[in-house]
Amino acid sequence: MTDRLTLWNAMARDEAERSILPCCGSRAWASGMAGRRPFATATPLLEASREVWRSLDAQDWLEAFRSHPRIGDSRFGDSRAATSAAVKSQEWSAEEQRQVGEGGATLKRALAEGNRRYEERFGRTFIVCATGKLPDEILQMLRRRLQNNEVAELQEAAEEQQQITQIRLRKWLEE
Repeated sequence: MTDRLTLWNAMARDEAERSILPCCGSRAWASGMAGRRPFATATPLLEASREVWRSLDAQDWLEAFRSHPRIGDSRFGDSRAATSAAVKSQEWSAEEQRQVGEGGATLKRALAEGNRRYEERFGRTFIVCATGKLPDEILQMLRRRLQNNEVAELQEAAEEQQQITQIRLRKWLEE
């Protein structure tokens, strides 16, 4: 068991929820995870995360989506007033989107335009697991997903969020 997991297992429930919240951004998910403690290893923690995520409703998913900046913009809001969970989420977003920031001006404009169109169409931020993806690949995903209907896109965004959460849980455990 990692030191992080040992400490987290011993926390009061509200403290455990706050501690794990940056991994996902949904308070219902964080509550569900804290309620399933203790975890002996990362494997059951990661599996529980998938189970809890899939049990949530669309409003909980949307709450998690709101914890992300636009793709290509790793900052959002006033971080001075942000909670520690929001600050950690912003740090991870910047790291996850590092390759996107290295794209040229034309690509950045295309992503900004795609983000604008996505937000007009679906009323939320485009969610993609950017880790390990090249900027052009993300742009193509954004353009393809603009063709989805609302139900299909919500499911696809939820799957991307679940992938992000798995990556972040691994980072969280290593801290």
